[in-house]
Amino acid sequence: MTLALPERSMSVEPIFYKVSDAERVLRLSRTVIYGLIRTGRLRTVKEGRARLIPASAIHEYAALLEREAGEKK
Repeated sequence: MTLALPERSMSVEPIFYKVSDAERVLRLSRTVIYGLIRTGRLRTVKEGRARLIPASAIHEYAALLEREAGEKK
């Protein structure tokens, strides 16, 4: 008898992103990401020495950009 293993190819969004991952997701440079963190436009958390960006913070930043774009019209 063989057991079927669950497929691992399902895409699951991470809960936290490393800065290097956020660079790819947001398509921004490391310098820009740290600038956004420094100015408070991109929220982060620390776990030990690691600086992590919650997925919710990336969504909040995208919503902020959309609001700002709407205000400029």
